Amino acid sequence: MSLNTLHDVYHHQLQDLYSACKQSMKITTELGRVASDKDLSEALIAGTTGIINGMDHIASLCAKHDLDPEGHHCKGMEGLAKEARIHAIEESFGNAATQDAAIISQYQRLVHYALAGYGTLNAFANRLGLDDDGAVLNQMLDDTYDGDRRMTDLATNHGINAAAA
Repeated sequence: MSLNTLHDVYHHQLQDLYSACKQSMKITTELGRVASDKDLSEALIAGTTGIINGMDHIASLCAKHDLDPEGHHCKGMEGLAKEARIHAIEESFGNAATQDAAIISQYQRLVHYALAGYGTLNAFANRLGLDDDGAVLNQMLDDTYDGDRRMTDLATNHGINAAAA
């Protein structure tokens, strides 16, 4: 694919974000299985629901633009997923709370990648006059921010970081 216009970049980034979400879904499921804190595990399960929702919306946007959502593999998320697996699942931990803190850290890295993707796509859609796309992407951005804030709350107010310290 040649990226000659902002439309081209927009289309490429839609496919990239779909791939990122697909990869994030798999590792988020794994993180949810190993989390020992019940609220954290539930939040990660809710995160997978949000990821599925995002993938559905991105797939719909791709269809609207005659794109195959599977048309690109996101190397950035591939690296983040690999790092999450290494640093939150395969690592040796002194206690469960420390692993839960690592899980939150790694999950938030995944989420921040998605935030950058949704935010950029939203800006592109708005610049291109794709108001309906922009509205969908803005909602996904808001939903993703909510998930990120939930993880921060679990880490700081729920006591996971304190227990890990």
